[in-house]
Amino acid sequence: MKILYGVQGTGNGHISRARAMARAFQQYPELEVQWLFSGRPPEKLFAMEDFGDYWWREGLTFVHREGRIDQLATARKLNLRRLFKDIRELPVQDYDLIISDFEPVCAWAAKKHRRPSLGLGHQYAFNYAIPRPAFGWMARAIMKNFAPVQVGLGMHWYHFGHPILPPIAHASDVTASGDHVLVYLPFEHAAPLLEELAQLPCAFVVYGLPEELPHADNITLKAPSVDGFRSDVARARGVICNSGFELIAETLALGKPILTRPLKGQFEQEANAMALQELRLARVVKKIDARSIRAWLTEDPTGIRIRWPDVAATIVRWIAEGRHQSPETLSAGLWEAVAPGRGHSFATGTAAATEQ
Repeated sequence: MKILYGVQGTGNGHISRARAMARAFQQYPELEVQWLFSGRPPEKLFAMEDFGDYWWREGLTFVHREGRIDQLATARKLNLRRLFKDIRELPVQDYDLIISDFEPVCAWAAKKHRRPSLGLGHQYAFNYAIPRPAFGWMARAIMKNFAPVQVGLGMHWYHFGHPILPPIAHASDVTASGDHVLVYLPFEHAAPLLEELAQLPCAFVVYGLPEELPHADNITLKAPSVDGFRSDVARARGVICNSGFELIAETLALGKPILTRPLKGQFEQEANAMALQELRLARVVKKIDARSIRAWLTEDPTGIRIRWPDVAATIVRWIAEGRHQSPETLSAGLWEAVAPGRGHSFATGTAAATEQ
């Protein structure tokens, strides 16, 4: 069986999920996978060894400035002529199944040529009634039409009564916590963020910012690294991040406290923040600064540890066996294997940590 698997490369979470899927596919040599990445310049992709001779297309992405989506700059950056050409010329007819992790080129090419298509990723959970703010028509249209597929397997931290799957989250055997707080806020204005961190009597390990920026002695800036990042998250006393899906799923697997701020104007992150509050899984704030961090640390926060099952292996096995099981059955079986920790009950998870 030949599979074309497209991945939206804008966020590292999509690639992290794809990396887990790539390793699961290795157990089924009868499944031949061609990977395609879009949404990020090729020179900014790193640790791509798992994907072999992958393809790259320009695709679509969002422009952010100082912690919020810049809609005008995003519109200006669109290269629709290139996008339509890539969709038209992508050889989807050569493949038995097209998989899209919210990747628009392969999804639209499959739709255009009427090829079987499957969506895997967090964004497909928005096909159901899950926590979300009152999005405008444009946000709803983007979510629905960005990467359309015949069958979408959405993922979330909870199923909310729908056939949604648990996250594909990297498991770590590290249980010890260090003294540092891991900070991953690549969308924030860097200089003011570093000034706020410098005011606190705490060690910070920061990813996602240029390493050459001037910074205080309590701050360590690190370059992108899959293994290094995971090690620093696993040993952190807590994690400060925007409200992206995959990092928070992996942090929950480790049981680390989370302080998060959604990227303003990014409907997925704003919806994620609502879900985190409803499920009481993280502290959500409107601003990441010395005051909000100090209040969070003063409370001596404890994290919720959730043991996610091996979702990637289950999905690949389901594909290899012909996808005969319904998404409802697939979802139910996976959630039975989820183990909430520290007395937390998803069934009773209600309103949330207080906003600062």
